[in-house]
Order: sequence, then C-alpha cells, then structure tokens
Amino acid sequence: MYTPIRGKPDLPPAPTQREGQNFALDKDLRGYLKTNEDVVTVITKPVSIKNIGAISAQSENPILFENIIEKPGFRVIDIMVKHRNLQARALGVCEDDYLKTLAYRLRQPPRGVINVTTGPIKEVIKTGADLDIRELPICYQSDVDPNPMMTCMSWVRDPDTDRYNVMNALTTITGPDSGFCLFVSRDTTAIFKKYQAMGVTEVPIAFVAGVPPAFEIMGNYAGIHMDSWGETEMFGTIMDQDVEMVPCETIDLTVPAEAEIVIEGLILLGETSVMDCGPNPQMYGIPARVPQPPVKFTAITMRKDRPIYRAVQTVPETDHQVLPRLCHEALLYTRLCEMSVDVKDVRFPTWGGAMSCVIQIRGAPRDGVVGDALLAVMSTPYNNAKLAVAVSEDTDMDDPGSVYHAIATRADPALDVTIIPRTRGHPGDPSGTPIPGDPFNRVAGKMAIDATIKSRLHLPDFDRVWPQGWGEVDIEDYLD
Repeated sequence: MYTPIRGKPDLPPAPTQREGQNFALDKDLRGYLKTNEDVVTVITKPVSIKNIGAISAQSENPILFENIIEKPGFRVIDIMVKHRNLQARALGVCEDDYLKTLAYRLRQPPRGVINVTTGPIKEVIKTGADLDIRELPICYQSDVDPNPMMTCMSWVRDPDTDRYNVMNALTTITGPDSGFCLFVSRDTTAIFKKYQAMGVTEVPIAFVAGVPPAFEIMGNYAGIHMDSWGETEMFGTIMDQDVEMVPCETIDLTVPAEAEIVIEGLILLGETSVMDCGPNPQMYGIPARVPQPPVKFTAITMRKDRPIYRAVQTVPETDHQVLPRLCHEALLYTRLCEMSVDVKDVRFPTWGGAMSCVIQIRGAPRDGVVGDALLAVMSTPYNNAKLAVAVSEDTDMDDPGSVYHAIATRADPALDVTIIPRTRGHPGDPSGTPIPGDPFNRVAGKMAIDATIKSRLHLPDFDRVWPQGWGEVDIEDYLD
C-alpha cells in the first residue's frame, strides 16, 4: 500500500518496470504521454489561456489542456518533471535508480544525432504573411505581466565549434513576428559575444516545444561543456537511443524531427530594450527590468494534428524551480561520491525557492564528512544553494515538515550550523545586497545545517517512534 506522508503530495511511485516497455523511452512527447497516462491529468473542459498557469501550478503531475477557448486547434502540457517520480519516468527507470542513472549518463561521451530530411515537425510550415506567433497558445506567467511569455526550450549554435547550447529563455511576445528574449545562460551569453566580435548582429535561434522530458533535463545542463559537447549531442545519451534532427526552414539550425512545435527566429544583437523580466523562481519580480535583445520570428513548423505546446509556468512551485537544477543534482551526487560520502539523494526542492539544496546521507558518518559535503554543495557553480541542509536516510526529502523536524531535533546551532558571509548571491534573492550596474548578481551569505544523525552522540536517541500499524492501516478504509 502506498501511504502518503503528511505534507507530501499523494503521488504514485514510478513503476519498477513498465509492461512492454523494457525501460525503452518513447521518442516523442505523444508516445511518452500515452505510456505514462496513469499520471497524466487531462482537462477537457474549456479553459481560458489566461487561466492555464494558475490551474497547472496546482497540479503535482503532468496536466494536459485539451480545450483552450482562445486556441481551439492546440493543446498545452505542463508539470512534466516536478517530482522525483516524474523525473524517474523521464529516464525510464525506477526512483531508486534515477539519480545514479542520470549521473552515470552525464559522464558518458556524447552520442550525437542522426540528421534526416523531414519528420512530423514539418507537417505544417508557416512563413511570411502566414506567420503570426500569437496564434500559438503561449501562456501568461503572472498577474503583473501584460504580455504572454514563451518558456519552451531555445537553442543557438556556437560559431566556432558548431555545438548547440540549449536553455529556457523567457521570451515576451510583442507582435505577430516580434518579441524580446531574456538570456541568463553563461554559455549562450558567451556565444552571443563571439557573434558580436565577428560583426554578426542577427543570430539564428530556435524555440522548441513538445519533446520528451529527458530532452528538457539535458537541455538545462549548465556546467562547463561547450568545449567538449553541446546539449543536443547528449540528448541521445540521456535517452539511451538515437535522436533524429531536421533542418529548419528559414535559419541554419537543426531541431528534433519528432517535436510538436518549432519557432524559428533571429536574435538582433545590435539593439536592446529594457523589458520586464517576469517572475523569478523565488516568486519575486527581481530583477524587475533589464536590457533584452529583440527577436524576429521567421517561421513556425508544427504537427498538424492538434500540436502540443509545452508551457513552463514559472510560479509558485512548478517545473520552473526544478528543471535548471536536475543536472546539478546529478553532478553534486558524483562529486559527493568522489569524496567518499555515502550519499543517497540530492534535491533542490520546489519549496526551497530554487536556492536551497538538501542532501540525504546514509548512516552516521565520522565528524567532518558532512561538513565537507555541505561546503561542496554551497559552492555549486550555478549558485543555487544559499541554504544547504544535510539529513539522514530516515528523513523524507519530499516533506518540508520532515526536513524541518530534522533541523529542529538533530542540529545543535552551536556546532552544526555554518554561516559564510559575503558570497555570490542569487539575482532573485531580495535579501541579497544589490551590486550597482549588475542586475544579475548580488552579494549574500550562505548557511549550512547538518541535520543528520550524529556519530558523536548516542545513536539510539535518534530512533523515531510511530503509532502501531503506521504505514499499514489507511484512514480511507474506515471512512464511509
């Protein structure tokens, strides 16, 4: 019997094996949704495009909108990887194998792609006068943003290596073929600087919506990699299968042949405008307005049978918090294992505002081990571990109450809390000190809390007690 813990979403676990699948992943989003239909919520009632964000943010599982009032020819999907069970499904493994599988695949060489001439993404092609980006079901991100904002995957190509860098650039739609793109990726920024040094002011960019969630996990990799491979070369490595790519219609890029929707365009590097940034993962509107380059859309290609647009609602607790951090969890897992830390799991929880990391450690390590592990977590390159917490194996990482209980009962503030002042702060942290003229960086301290079972103390004191029959009886069986 699956018994949810108080405060933990009632989620069915990822199956240990799927009948007929043998852990092989579906090559397109439609196949993935069919294979995993047991966790997909399908909304058939009419829904306004303006309400999709508020509804999807209340879901713990994939949610598919079939009947969008303003966009009757399209569907919208969101909440693909919010929880561990969904992340495990994305890789085709059970939950216990997910993190070590992702960490292992990230250490493998790039599989590359197979270039083909056409695919389902070419069933509908719109260019020129037929092009209007506003026909797509692009959603609104908050109650203070007047324009819809595109949040699907976007990629550009390095002019020196021809490798692709992928990210999710928040793109404000301002007209039938115009918008503004917010770029915060280190690698994308470096690529743009290369083009500018070459005197190139129009850079091809592709926005891809509707691919298997494994693509999205890999596409949000943010460690050093462009000197060895681009994210698209690793899609097949993550999927453990070949991935087919087709050429775009109006720009010199390739995109997944099995995608649902692709928007082609040009980033105009020669000009910028100060634009709203939209909500950040911490649910604040900072930085509020920053210079952003405009984008001119040049084509839309898509499937003809009610294509599925991939929305990423940014707040309150959605895929927006976890997607850029899943590969970081795997990299930290590898780093901690290299330090001989018996780590069971690494998690950037949605309820941590994208600035908190929880690591789960087996046993009661000798003094010093957990402290070193927490220092490693706080120094993560992506700077998203302002608060680092270590817990033991019996603490439920999915339950904020369980983590808080461990902090309250297993951490001595005088011995088990470390504060490091004046470090790199997250740009979305309102408690950080702003740096004049630098909207994407702040200065803030970091805190580490060792909330594990302590080897220096009497270990039996940490044994939790529960009612008789806990986990065996269900209150629902006794309700009329």
